[in-house]
Amino acid sequence: MAGTLTADQVARYKEEGVLHPIPVLPSEEVAHFRGELDRLLHALGGRPKATDLHQLHLNFPWAHELATHPAVLDSVESLLGPDLLVWATSVFAKYPRDESFVSWHQDGSYWGLSSNQVASAWIALSQSTTENGCMRVVPGSHHMAIQPHRDTYAEGNLLSRGQEVAVDVDEADAADVVLAPGEMSVHDIKIVHGSRPNPSPHVRYGYAVRFIIPTVRQAGEAQPVILARGHDTHEHFEKVQKPVGPVDYTATVHAHAQSARRHMKAVLSTRGAYEGIAGDDGPTP
Repeated sequence: MAGTLTADQVARYKEEGVLHPIPVLPSEEVAHFRGELDRLLHALGGRPKATDLHQLHLNFPWAHELATHPAVLDSVESLLGPDLLVWATSVFAKYPRDESFVSWHQDGSYWGLSSNQVASAWIALSQSTTENGCMRVVPGSHHMAIQPHRDTYAEGNLLSRGQEVAVDVDEADAADVVLAPGEMSVHDIKIVHGSRPNPSPHVRYGYAVRFIIPTVRQAGEAQPVILARGHDTHEHFEKVQKPVGPVDYTATVHAHAQSARRHMKAVLSTRGAYEGIAGDDGPTP
């Protein structure tokens, strides 16, 4: 298989369900993407809702460029194979002294995707540390089936319904995913993960890119995707092209926010895992 990860890294990902840190961006590219994100946050009022920062790759050229960055794709190809679709993107922003958090959950519990051949790349555009609320995972938890979840609607939870796994999670089993700007992690769709608030004086910005392979189907209304690499002979999703710039942020961001919320509503309307996600549908290519 092509890709830039070593055999040891691929084996560790399969065993633990997460891999980090993976260097992907030089400092000048971090500065470029961080500048574009800062412009967007400012245009959305400074501290927009998490739902307003979903699916940016469909509307903003820089977000498409980052989601399809060759260094990102090279690493993900090592795990999923040569044919890659970008199914979704999200910015997870935690501001200084931010009480926002992400409850323990499994993505596969509510995405409505038919396969385990799904991986999330989390690209750090700032320091992501224990002190400012980095992502935390329970290594190896992806080996179990999708667990029952409950909707908490907890204040400050960055997940749309406050989704939380309805089983006890031993904090002693969790590991912090610490990243420097320009580094990324990759995690499995079934791994239990979350994050704590940010009590520090520093921001924490991460750009999450959700990759699927063309054999994957989606329960309910299929969302538009981008063919990031390779070929798609299955055509389960509508494919869209790279957005054209330059972007007038003031004119574009509010329309984008509305479409992002519609997308999230459609995905979450499945309210559960696609039948079959609890089992493995075959080895990773």
